[in-house]
Amino acid sequence: MIAVLIAVATSFLVCVLTTPFLIRFLHRRSIGQAIRDDGPVAHPHEAKAGTPTMGGLAIILAAFVAYLVAHIRTEAIKFADTALALWFLIIGMALVGLLDDWLGVRKSRNLGLRKRGKLAGQYLVAGGFALLALWFVGTATRLSFTRAFDFEIAAWLWVVIAVMVVVSSANAVNITDGLDGLAAGSAALVFAAFVVVAFTQFRHAEAYNLIAAQQIDLAVIAAAMMGACVGFLWWNALPARIFMGDTGALALGAALAGLAILTQTILLLPILGGLYVMETGSVILQIISFRGFKRRIFRMSPIHHHFELLGWPESTVVVRFWILAGFAMALGLGLFYADFLRIPGLVG
Repeated sequence: MIAVLIAVATSFLVCVLTTPFLIRFLHRRSIGQAIRDDGPVAHPHEAKAGTPTMGGLAIILAAFVAYLVAHIRTEAIKFADTALALWFLIIGMALVGLLDDWLGVRKSRNLGLRKRGKLAGQYLVAGGFALLALWFVGTATRLSFTRAFDFEIAAWLWVVIAVMVVVSSANAVNITDGLDGLAAGSAALVFAAFVVVAFTQFRHAEAYNLIAAQQIDLAVIAAAMMGACVGFLWWNALPARIFMGDTGALALGAALAGLAILTQTILLLPILGGLYVMETGSVILQIISFRGFKRRIFRMSPIHHHFELLGWPESTVVVRFWILAGFAMALGLGLFYADFLRIPGLVG
């Protein structure tokens, strides 16, 4: 537990203290976000244009430093295979996002990699992670909601599903990252949930048929990512002085998916990350409605822009969506804990 607390505190402090240096570095090199002109009329495009992007670098750096510090603190925490695979996923997705952000800045428009190139990079990283999880970590090829809904599937099918979960989660967080502080704040809540899930599995590894050392290392990473998101929020809250960009959004979404896969709670992820499902679903419904019936369900998608066009201030949308994210996280944890109570011999 001490290692988890150290990871949270260290990542928060490192992110809060280092982000201003990154902001100045990006400002000096004119690495700022180009804002698309097709957003809501009420959205302050001119004010946000030029705000430094690639802020996800601060999140990943802070989380990684905190992860190392947590291991230096005590020899009881070892570098586990699960953590190495998860860091491969996080850093790999961050690099894909970084390339996309860089090309967007270089072209002076809010478009970086072509869609096919961006997806190819995501599938490559996700595929590498899925194979590492299967062969290097030895993750069971199971689809799990809780222990009460848990079944084996073929290895090839598990790899396909794992890749789709990673890519879907990465892009869902990326879609959500449209208002100041929305993605960072909501991600911190979901990472907090995975701290609880992984730590519970560490304490009762035999009941979950998992390796304790692997699960505690996942709890440390989840805690480090949570602290880094909160630290980044210090500078990303409205009005944002820096954006996480695809560098951060893709890495955060992939990290959440990786935690779900390695804690064997894949089917619980859509509930814990219910906000991201809502945001992505609004885009899908809008596309189907417009292309199929030439009508729009929402004034604009993703749905956070719909509420802006209804007259909600940006800060109101963000806080209310945080509340929705918190309810979704609480529901997911409630289901996980309810299943935990049914484990024979653990609760009197």
